[in-house]
Amino acid sequence: MRTTSKFAVALTALGLATMAYGHGDVAPQAVDTAGLPEVGEEWLTENPYRVDAAGEEVWFKAIQIGDSGYNQNCARCHGLGAVSGGLAPDLRYLEAEEYGDEWYVERFRHGYTQNGTTKMPAFGELLGQEAAWAIRTYIETRPDGEQVAEHSDALRSIRDQLAAWAEGNGDADPDAAKAELDAIAADIETLSYAPVADSIAWRASRQIDGTDAGYSTAADTLTVGLSAAQ
Repeated sequence: MRTTSKFAVALTALGLATMAYGHGDVAPQAVDTAGLPEVGEEWLTENPYRVDAAGEEVWFKAIQIGDSGYNQNCARCHGLGAVSGGLAPDLRYLEAEEYGDEWYVERFRHGYTQNGTTKMPAFGELLGQEAAWAIRTYIETRPDGEQVAEHSDALRSIRDQLAAWAEGNGDADPDAAKAELDAIAADIETLSYAPVADSIAWRASRQIDGTDAGYSTAADTLTVGLSAAQ
């Protein structure tokens, strides 16, 4: 475990002990966790859906469910895409390890109250831990936006090529496109030290299946992701 975490430094910089951000008026919204393995009633202290523990299929399902759950319950205060506007902790920096998991699950289950005022409601009883860990998986796999931006020109070029292939123009080479995207994905890290970032390069590579529809879907993923990065 790191003695000084990036997240702890961020909390200190925000002056969290006296900061008046407020979550109390947020009504928790149910999260559909169908498709995720159940993890039992006793709350865990470590994320069971990480790719090295659960495998890529479960890991990515957790990200998809966590994406929806985060946007319904967390984005209002912690920011779209988990990018904080400065009034609440930037959860992307919460380490994907024991310290981060323990801090996260404590806040998720019990909420946070300061001087008698609810700053964050308790989500644990209402949403359950499958939803909790899915949201955690989504947050910790957010890619470093600066690194995505560094590859924006190459990603646009690949996007344009995929769009052309989707229209039947040119000689498609899906293996070459996937290899290029995989190389970019390997160069994009998370801010949580999670080993794999759910970047647009990673997603687009897995959407390419040699069909026109696959090229179109991958091109759309790159288009939306590049737009968000800007």
